[in-house]
Amino acid sequence: MAAMVIAESIRSSLGPKGMDKMLVDGFGDVTISNDGATILDEMDVQHPAAKMMVEVAKTQDDEVGDGTTTAVVLAAELLSKAQVLMDKDVHPTVIVDGYQIASEKALEFMRKIATKVNPTDKVMLKKIAKVALASKLVAEHKDFVADLAVKAVLHVAEKAGTNYKVDLDDIKVEKKPGGSLTDTALIQGVVLDKEVVHPGMPRRVENARIALLNCPFEVEKTEFDAKLNVKTPDQMKGFLDEEEKILRGMVETVVSSGANVVICEKGIDDMAQHFMAKKNVLAVRRVKESDMEKLAKATGATILTQLEDLKASDLGRANLVEERKVSDDKMTFVEGCKNPKAVSILVRGGTERVVDEAERAIHDALCVVRDVVLEPQVVAGGGAPEAEVARMLRSYAQRLSGKEQLAVQAYADGLEIIPLTLAENAGMDPINSLMEVRSKHQSKLKSVGIDPFKGKVSDLAKLEVYEPLSVKVQALKSAGEAAAMILRIDDIIAASKSKEAPKGPEKSAKEEGEGES
Repeated sequence: MAAMVIAESIRSSLGPKGMDKMLVDGFGDVTISNDGATILDEMDVQHPAAKMMVEVAKTQDDEVGDGTTTAVVLAAELLSKAQVLMDKDVHPTVIVDGYQIASEKALEFMRKIATKVNPTDKVMLKKIAKVALASKLVAEHKDFVADLAVKAVLHVAEKAGTNYKVDLDDIKVEKKPGGSLTDTALIQGVVLDKEVVHPGMPRRVENARIALLNCPFEVEKTEFDAKLNVKTPDQMKGFLDEEEKILRGMVETVVSSGANVVICEKGIDDMAQHFMAKKNVLAVRRVKESDMEKLAKATGATILTQLEDLKASDLGRANLVEERKVSDDKMTFVEGCKNPKAVSILVRGGTERVVDEAERAIHDALCVVRDVVLEPQVVAGGGAPEAEVARMLRSYAQRLSGKEQLAVQAYADGLEIIPLTLAENAGMDPINSLMEVRSKHQSKLKSVGIDPFKGKVSDLAKLEVYEPLSVKVQALKSAGEAAAMILRIDDIIAASKSKEAPKGPEKSAKEEGEGES
């Protein structure tokens, strides 16, 4: 019951006509989203079985990045169909076995109806990204955003034998409220949410030679406590002069290596900033470790933990390093890198909420494009593949004898919750729509599903609505496994908090208490 309630709460957000949820936390902070994983992640879920549904969404999001609502709705529907069988005295173990058979067959059938595509076909990838964005807040700009996502993924894709490798960590998504969604831009390089440290430094460096430092650019303090008795002002001056000399030497090391940009993960001493400004070196400090790694990848620089080791060969190259004002803040752009295997998307939008939701939408678009580049197979959208697999499972179930046949048929019925929900959310008559889809599939029309925009049953391949096969496969796996796990549970028992404490000390404390009383 708990698992089904969770799914019921996000079911209305499935598909392009799905509604959004507003989540309000204890501090009054608001999140508005229709992304299943985000909703469930933010939701305050206490029930242990319901938490398993949250895990389904999380797994789906981590593995393929899209289809989270589908996976949860599917898992709950499989449980709902199992409930009907259990009421007819079919044992849960029999249902689990039947679901196991059905799940394996469903994956086999899903792969059978998939279509192979070219992993670098920009037109196809853009169609897939647009389908992922159709249900999001950015739907009206889906052409523009899909284009950005495809360009970004193909930029960082690397050929490995006949296949491709894509690491989404190479795409940095930086948010900045202000402007509109159409001001979102793809930058061939890395954007740092930091400003140049000293007003006297250049704001723009062309043909940049970049030093990446993971060490503080200041005089190291001693590790242990030391006391010094300073008796005359000259001694004090001697200390300060020595410190200045050390810092000057550090700046000299940087300049002599040929670097004209320093990006430091730790702090930079005020005096060192002053010396760098004199030498026309642009410096940025307290940069995140993840950004340092992206910079190293993009510019070809080596991250150094000791300044003394800096050599010309450790420097990275970029055509331009520039500080620009974005909305109210200053940001540093590192562009035109020699290895564009790291790119950034700067997300803009009217308000904080819009930017957050736009970032989630872009994440989904990047994920689906990556999924197709990694596994170049697609299926039609709109609940068509689920309806086709359900039809194939029903005809397969006829060949089974025993109660497993009932479970396989129940699994097939459960799959049809996807076209049913899409029709319901689009304001169509769900039962009539589902019957129409079924009859079309019986007539061998494999890609017929729900078209929520026109409010009718259509051939989605003709409408060019496609989804990655890997998203569907992962949803079937996650939903099947979660349903089986919950069905196997027949009791919820409160476990003891922790093991008993050792008797010795406890007893003596008790005796002490008795003595006092």
